[in-house]
Amino acid sequence: MLALNGNFDSGPAALGMGVRLISHPELRPFVLVPLVINVVLFFVLTAWLLYQFGDVVDWAMNFLPSWLSFLSGLLWFVAAFFMVFVYGYSFGIIANLIAAPFNGLLAERVEAKLTGVAPPSEPLHKMIPRTLLRELLKLWYFISRGILILLLMFVLAFIPLIQLFAPIIGVLWGAWCMSIQYTDYAADNHKTPFKTLRSQLGTQTLGCYSFGGLVMLGNMVPVLNIFVMPIAVAGATVLWLKDINGKPIDPSRLLER
Repeated sequence: MLALNGNFDSGPAALGMGVRLISHPELRPFVLVPLVINVVLFFVLTAWLLYQFGDVVDWAMNFLPSWLSFLSGLLWFVAAFFMVFVYGYSFGIIANLIAAPFNGLLAERVEAKLTGVAPPSEPLHKMIPRTLLRELLKLWYFISRGILILLLMFVLAFIPLIQLFAPIIGVLWGAWCMSIQYTDYAADNHKTPFKTLRSQLGTQTLGCYSFGGLVMLGNMVPVLNIFVMPIAVAGATVLWLKDINGKPIDPSRLLER
C-alpha cells in the first residue's frame, strides 16, 4: 500500500473524465439512483456530524495532560480531522454498499461507451446478490485493516512531534480504500478476484492515492459529496481500464449523442 509507483496525474485525469461521462445522455439514467441514495445519506450523516462534533472533540481534549497543554491546539486539529475523516469515510462506504448493483451497471455502461465492448453480461438476479457479497468482502477488508490503522493513529496522537504523522497515515489509508472501492466495480464486472485487484492497484499506487485522495476530499464536503459517487465510479472505470489494465479507450466516443 505504501509503495510509490505509477503516474500521480492519472488519478485527477480519470476523475475529470468521470465528470464528462456522467453528463452523457446515455449514462444519466444510471446516475439517478446513486444520486437519490446520496441525497438521503447526506441529510442523515451531516446531522450526525453536527450533533456529535463538539462532544467528540471535548472528549479527546480531556486526554491531554496539563503539562502538554501547549499542544491543545494541535490535538483539537487532530480530533476535528478525525471526525471529518469518519464522516467522509462513512458516507462513501454506506452509500456504496447500498448502491453497489447500480454502480456495477454504471461501470459496465462506461466501459462499453469508451471501448465499444461491454464486459460479459449477467442476469440481474445473479448480479445483485454477487455484488452485495463483494461489497461485504470489501467492507470486511476496510474494517479489519482500518481498526489497526485507527489504533496506530490513536497511539501516535499522544506522542509529541510523531503525532504529526497520524493524519498523514489516515489520509493515505482513506485514499487507498477509496481507490479499491470504486475500481472494484469495473474489476468485478470481469470477475477479477478481490485479491488480484489489490495487487493490480499496487502497481499504480501514485495514481490510486491521487484518485482516492480527491474522492475522499469530495466526500468530506457537504453537498459536493452528493455527486462524488457516480463521478468516482465512472472515473475509476477509466483508471482501471486505461492505467491499470492498459486497455485503449476512445474519449471521442463521448461526442456521440
